[in-house]
Amino acid sequence: MAKVGFVGLGIMGKPMAKNLLKAGHSVVVYDLAAAAVADVVAAGAKAGTSAKDVAAQSEVTITMLPDGPDVEAVVLGPNGVLEGAAKGSAVVDMSSISPVSAQKVGAACAAKGVEFLDAPVSGGEPRAIDGSLAIMVGGEQSTFDRVLPILQKMGGSITLTGAVGAGNVTKLANQIMVACNIMAMSEALVLATKAGLDPEVVFNAVKGGLAGSNVLNAKAPMVIARNFNPGFRIKLHQKDLRNALLAAESMKVSLPFTATVQQVLMALMNDGKGELDHSAIATFVEKMAGVEVKKPAAANA
Repeated sequence: MAKVGFVGLGIMGKPMAKNLLKAGHSVVVYDLAAAAVADVVAAGAKAGTSAKDVAAQSEVTITMLPDGPDVEAVVLGPNGVLEGAAKGSAVVDMSSISPVSAQKVGAACAAKGVEFLDAPVSGGEPRAIDGSLAIMVGGEQSTFDRVLPILQKMGGSITLTGAVGAGNVTKLANQIMVACNIMAMSEALVLATKAGLDPEVVFNAVKGGLAGSNVLNAKAPMVIARNFNPGFRIKLHQKDLRNALLAAESMKVSLPFTATVQQVLMALMNDGKGELDHSAIATFVEKMAGVEVKKPAAANA
């Protein structure tokens, strides 16, 4: 069992850290939110006083933070992970950030003799809870092999995709597919509802065919039930698509559908919906069509 540090106990990080505890690892945690720290400490973790303190007590330090600037501040900044990390230890950033940020942090770690992986995840809160996340990893094979037993306690699918930064390129590709899938699903369910059909019946009719997907299975029931409690927030998906578009621009790649959905997410944020689950993309389409996706009144009676 390894000594693992975990910095960042949000919607995803908290259950991920708890799964490491359940597996028998010694875990020290830190987050700016005292309540989140207290919750994980109650499950058996030790509280660290800073990111530096967490790293000083850990063989492997995991960060799970909102965006690249947060990761750079927590790893590279004052009282940060690199100030506490010993030579030969490892840092695994599981945040979804720009590949450029990942490479910057990786280079700083390498300069201090600290191994680094960028290992963003997909699957949302439910898979973070049950430990079945898809984990996309960038870095050296030897570091991957070293950390794999830890990652296996949080993920069901773990793939080394290339050098440092490749994990986040893969995650951006994932986020493009998820966002465009939700947008297409939203348009389809709005059309069906406007035509007088029961959207739940339509969902059940198509989910076994070529249109079926994990995204459809997870998000259509949320839209139909009007449940937009965040498993993955709109503001974070907007951030991911922004990073995808910036990366695409640097490589002169046109991503027209990604750009459209990113603008939809931005509009929803401006409408006060940034904290909602990304399934609330449907509300944008609903507003334009003047219809709400839900079971017909007779079906609800």
